[in-house]
Amino acid sequence: MSDRLASGATTNACADFLLELLCEEIPARMQAGARRDLERLFGEELEKAGLSSDAVEIFSTPRRLALIARGLPLETQARSEEIKGPRTSAPPQALDGFLRKTGLAKEQLEERDGVFYAVIASDSMPASQLLGPAIERIVRGFPWPKSMRWGEASASTSSLRWVRPLHGIVALLGEEIVPVSVDGIAAGATTLGHRFHHPGPITIGGAHDYCEKLRACDVIVDHGEREALIRDGAATAASEAGLALVEDEGLVVENAGLTEKPVPLLGRFDADYLDVPSEVIVLTMRANQKYFACTDASGELAPAFVCVANIAAADGGQSIVEGNRRVLAARLSDARFFWEQDLKGPLEEQAEKLSGIVFHEKLGTVADKVERVAKLARWLVEEGIIEGADPDQVERAARLAKADLVTGMVGEFPELQGVIGGYLARAQGEPDAVADAIRDHYKPVGQGDEVPTAPVTVAVSMADKLDTISVFFAIDQRPTGSKDPYALRRAVIAVLVLVTENDLRLGIITPIVDSQVTLTEQKMQLVKGLTEVFQSTEFELPLIRAAAAERLAKEGANLEQLTGVMKKGGAAFINALSDFFADRLKVQQREAGVRHDLIDAVFALGGEDDLVRLLARVRALQDFVGTQEGGDLLTAYKRAANILKKEKWERRQTPDQVRGDGLASQEQALITALDEAEPRASKAVEAEDFTSAMAALASLRSPIDAFFEKVTVNDPNEATRARRLSLLMRFRDAVNRVADFSKIEG
Repeated sequence: MSDRLASGATTNACADFLLELLCEEIPARMQAGARRDLERLFGEELEKAGLSSDAVEIFSTPRRLALIARGLPLETQARSEEIKGPRTSAPPQALDGFLRKTGLAKEQLEERDGVFYAVIASDSMPASQLLGPAIERIVRGFPWPKSMRWGEASASTSSLRWVRPLHGIVALLGEEIVPVSVDGIAAGATTLGHRFHHPGPITIGGAHDYCEKLRACDVIVDHGEREALIRDGAATAASEAGLALVEDEGLVVENAGLTEKPVPLLGRFDADYLDVPSEVIVLTMRANQKYFACTDASGELAPAFVCVANIAAADGGQSIVEGNRRVLAARLSDARFFWEQDLKGPLEEQAEKLSGIVFHEKLGTVADKVERVAKLARWLVEEGIIEGADPDQVERAARLAKADLVTGMVGEFPELQGVIGGYLARAQGEPDAVADAIRDHYKPVGQGDEVPTAPVTVAVSMADKLDTISVFFAIDQRPTGSKDPYALRRAVIAVLVLVTENDLRLGIITPIVDSQVTLTEQKMQLVKGLTEVFQSTEFELPLIRAAAAERLAKEGANLEQLTGVMKKGGAAFINALSDFFADRLKVQQREAGVRHDLIDAVFALGGEDDLVRLLARVRALQDFVGTQEGGDLLTAYKRAANILKKEKWERRQTPDQVRGDGLASQEQALITALDEAEPRASKAVEAEDFTSAMAALASLRSPIDAFFEKVTVNDPNEATRARRLSLLMRFRDAVNRVADFSKIEG
């Protein structure tokens, strides 16, 4: 019998509880996490105290973290806790330890069914006596990402740590102050209003008037309300000026964390700065000043911004806007300087500097990576995997794609890598296809990001990601658990999306099963550039069918040498990488609503490494098993497979042996149906018309149902039994040509 709480009921008298922790400015980025932590910690303390509330509301402003618990009991009822101890036959040491743990004497224990139990009773207690210690534990143990000590007490490491100096605690249960003191800060009923509009003390009556009293003193406690004021107010300010706000929910939340009385204000800057790339202007305003950008009627960036003040100024905000305009002008002036300096250096010259940047200590420089990506991107086009692109443009884009990493602009704004390169490429006269590929080759970066479709961009993006995945696997820097320092999972998902969205016929998930097999010329192409298990910095991709690596050719590497390398572990590497792609595909498709067992059913066929074809088969299978025919056929398949497994039947008979005299009509009907369905399904699979393949299988439903209903498989006659088992094997195998139905649940 496990430990249990015998009684945890509470009295009926309840009140609302208010807790406010007043401090210096809390960083906006920490406030959402702080709200979650406060709610969690308070809930844990209530549970330990045997209390519960009707609802909990959490608030934050730059200067305070607050909680209101509705309907908190004023007193706990008497309760008893029962703790299971050792058996009565246990050694004396076990009993002594249990007595020390519970603080009881042996005579106070209860004995039931040969086991000692301790029943510890506790009297009812006022909730305020429990809340005081709970508040202190919450404050002292609060998990701020960063915290500090302050004042004279900070000389001791045991002094209170808080995100910023803590100035006050309001703790009211109903209208009564909860007695608690933390590091000399005693709880009371007094807080402060807006730092500028109402800096004096405010006496709070309780949770019932907390929000409204602060509102009257120019503090909007509810972060959600402040967010709505900023969102709507900024859009209105832009609209009244004939502009549209560039929506940015992250900026809304951040400004709400910076203000207690948000007042959106429209300002303007010199239109001459618009010759700087618009992304730079928007990022400058967002990252450095927390301003919203605006667009004009044509959708172009307008020389205007919306800032969010923390006061309602007497002049309507004119002075605030002017001050912000001057600060922004200085920032934009710096951005223009970087931009003009970068324009002076051709991208080819910038690219030469990449040899001085280490990509990874085992993988050489960024210049080495660029060389690999350029060759691979060109190969993808020349092999016809990516159609419609000029190979020369693809290689040009790949060789310039990383050049902006050494520019002043990207040094100032790392978020704009690729974007700046695209602008510079266009400015120096590169074709639009090349400039666009440089700009977008990092895409897609994450879930919901734009997926490139322009052929040149797709080639460079695909090559960049495949190279990254392969070389890090080659040096055994693979994701483990939650750790993925090189974002390889994200890179694989990006490759999968590029393949499926662009209908690319690229085989990337076929493992090499046998490491001892002698490589064929085709397999040699598959493991292009595999030398010393990729310990050289001149990596080539092992996953795709390509010509033998240039480096290998120069060194005189031949098929026999490559086979030897495979025996040293190359196959294991290829298999691990293939499995990684397959696992990520399953994750991606599950998130898209595809059943994992159906993906497994198609994977189990083996040899299917064309993602477009594989996913088309999965989708057709999902549609099919969702129908009545599909469900019934699955049931019949599993019955047939179970019979064959039980009988350990793997003996095949020729069609002539299966056919013959003495067949039951149901046997003949199933044979006829298979004769018709098998070639139809095979032809449909070959044509990648998987819906028709499923329809062919559906025609087997009625005859297999009739077979099981009327025919005895385990006939006493050995020849008849063998014939019928072989017919079931033929049925099973016919279904398995489309998907391995044994993997399907249900």
